[in-house]
Amino acid sequence: MSGTDPVVTLRPIRRSDARHWREARRRNAVWLSPWDATVPPGGDARPTTFGALVRRLTRAARRGTTYPFVIEVDGRFAGQVSINNIVRGSAQFASIGYWIDEQFAGRGVMPRAVAMAVDHCFFTAKLHRLEVCIRPENTNSLRVVEKLGIREIGYAPRFLHIDGAWRDHRIFAITAEEAPRGLLARLEETGGDASTGG
Repeated sequence: MSGTDPVVTLRPIRRSDARHWREARRRNAVWLSPWDATVPPGGDARPTTFGALVRRLTRAARRGTTYPFVIEVDGRFAGQVSINNIVRGSAQFASIGYWIDEQFAGRGVMPRAVAMAVDHCFFTAKLHRLEVCIRPENTNSLRVVEKLGIREIGYAPRFLHIDGAWRDHRIFAITAEEAPRGLLARLEETGGDASTGG
């Protein structure tokens, strides 16, 4: 899948993204570290190369268990959206994770990118439900789900190992029935304030 609108391009990650990905991660280390997953004590903490990461993600994408997307703005690498833990069968469920280069934050890029990924999952991949889990302190990420009108459904204590400790997360979810014309259309109709309609 590749998707483009006037602001954002969403496309599969590829090995040629290595330099831009590394530069973005290095430049944004302080900005991203409070929200990055970490390996708990006793876990496999071996460093992985970008090439190995892309190979792993590509294999998972072929198996249909993940969709790893790059976000571009005006042809520049701006971050990632990943659809993870895809479950088929009676569930048709997945979870969403995302990060953005700080220089693109606050410009409406991430809500558009997440909306495009959700629309792909509902209309092309035929998933039924998507979940976003966010640390209560992550106000930027919480604003993304607020703008998209993704409702809160629960709270998970010590849910993921983030920034060196087990962290609580708020859980948000959306089903295909809640966005029959898509999240991107809803975002555009509401001007980024899903509380006004949709």
